[in-house]
Amino acid sequence: MTDSTLHLFEAVGVELEYMIVDADRLDVSPITDRLFEQVAGEIVSDVEHDDIDWSNELVSHVVELKTAQPAKSLDGLAEQFQTHVSTMNTELASLGARLLPSAMHPWMDPVREMQLWPHDYNEIYAAFNRIFDCRGHGWANLQSMHLNLPFCGDARPDDEFGRLHAAIRLILPLLPAIAASSPIMDGKRTGLLDSRLEVYRTNARRLASVVGRVIPEPVFTRDDYQRQIFDPMFAEIAPHDPDGVLRDEFLNARGAIARFGRGSIEIRVIDIQECPAVDIAVAQATVAVLKSLVAEQWSSLAEQQSLPVDPLHDVFLATIRDADEATIDHADYLKLLGWKGSTPCRAIDLWSDLISRSGVPSTRDSAGNDPLQTILDHGPLARRLTNALSKEPSREELLAVYGDLADCLATGCVFTRTVASGEKAAR
Repeated sequence: MTDSTLHLFEAVGVELEYMIVDADRLDVSPITDRLFEQVAGEIVSDVEHDDIDWSNELVSHVVELKTAQPAKSLDGLAEQFQTHVSTMNTELASLGARLLPSAMHPWMDPVREMQLWPHDYNEIYAAFNRIFDCRGHGWANLQSMHLNLPFCGDARPDDEFGRLHAAIRLILPLLPAIAASSPIMDGKRTGLLDSRLEVYRTNARRLASVVGRVIPEPVFTRDDYQRQIFDPMFAEIAPHDPDGVLRDEFLNARGAIARFGRGSIEIRVIDIQECPAVDIAVAQATVAVLKSLVAEQWSSLAEQQSLPVDPLHDVFLATIRDADEATIDHADYLKLLGWKGSTPCRAIDLWSDLISRSGVPSTRDSAGNDPLQTILDHGPLARRLTNALSKEPSREELLAVYGDLADCLATGCVFTRTVASGEKAAR
């Protein structure tokens, strides 16, 4: 997202991160540079296309697909991303590799296997590694979808930013309930459905101001954001970064970060799904609910901006742990979202209600299935993965299930395998 003149919901930017793994063993394969060299004729950090660009990330086994320009709509993006997934998989096949979705590799050992991107921008990555030690799951083993939404401050400075930031703060804690896809780490169940966010929220604990409590503070002007978020963060890191390499907006690791230079807010708490059709369906639901909140359909702007971090953080921790089955018992929070049912409620019931009231458009995967309905009926990908695995899965079992997951990405299908049958359900 680079056009700061765009107004609320006039465009959207989407970034999808995937792991590159060995085609047969599914071990991480740090060959993003080899892939890019094969396609571009030289090692580059970005492979540009008219619609979807390919980019490197912090570590060499992760690749990012992102909209080349702000898209006017989410419509059609799933098909564009899927086309590039197929092209990338074709290129990777000649290197003995393929793409693997989900937010965490199920058995990667980041201490042993992490390799920083050694080419362009390495100065930035090396600084992160020196200060935070990226040999951990919270840096080396996490893949997500980033959703970028614009705001414009030309006519009324801070008005659009304040409205959008207020709405995003309310929806952030609920997103793991439909997007969690990381129940496995170090070869076993973690007891959490969104293990990525659990390691993410503690990955910068050495400098607490960098990530805060993931849920952003209630700040709704650029000046307040500077004073309450940027200034403390830059002051805390200064002794560790004397050259100012990391003194930039990108240092902010909250679950949604203001990119004032781009005129957008970037949402970061959404785990990557099994295929772009599901990612875009989750994005459609997120944007539709945000539009309703910004329009003050269920609560006023003043009410939305009055909520402190604590209740939002409580909901966030609950959805990290239990995703769709998380219990939400903050009555004031539910009131802001227009919930008329009983309190407490399940997160998935709240989502079903929000989706119905927001008029989320229906989408389909390559087999004609509705991804959002699959999530509402059977839970997010993390729930479906755990249902497809035994209590203490072996490496062979994980290989089989995550192999199916890689197939879902390759074919653009929702993941529906169950452990009872040991076979893929009809898609």
